[in-house]
Amino acid sequence: MSEFTHLNEAGHARMVDVTRKEPTVRAAAAEALVACAPPVVAALRDGSVPKGDVLAVARVAGIAAAKRTPDLLPLAHVIGVHGVAVDAVVEDDGVRITVRVSTADRTGVEMEALTAASIAALNVVDMVKGLDKSTEIRHVRLLSKEGGKSGTWTRPAP
Repeated sequence: MSEFTHLNEAGHARMVDVTRKEPTVRAAAAEALVACAPPVVAALRDGSVPKGDVLAVARVAGIAAAKRTPDLLPLAHVIGVHGVAVDAVVEDDGVRITVRVSTADRTGVEMEALTAASIAALNVVDMVKGLDKSTEIRHVRLLSKEGGKSGTWTRPAP
């Protein structure tokens, strides 16, 4: 089991010790798609969602979520989240949320980016569920990561 870094010799979960690693610049991007019915898309576009500015709330929620990742994921490290950008765009089939998180620390920010995208998407659902309870999150996925010993990775185009 030694190849699984989050397990000790007995197979028990542990937080990997990154104390001796040198901080390096790292970044990650993730996205989520919130699928919405055409009337919800229309309400998002014309600003008539009763709960208010859905995209603004989603952006702020995503930023807050990136900073709270270790509170939600017990094996995630507490790191300095030095930059978070959350973009939420209304498309014909719903809202596409794209997140980029950056740091100069000992471990990457993939989980911070995924957490931010997830929570931003959940906030969209929360704010439009009164208009359509069938609104759903179609995917949350990592788009890319940079830095660290594994270098750069980008999701292949479909």
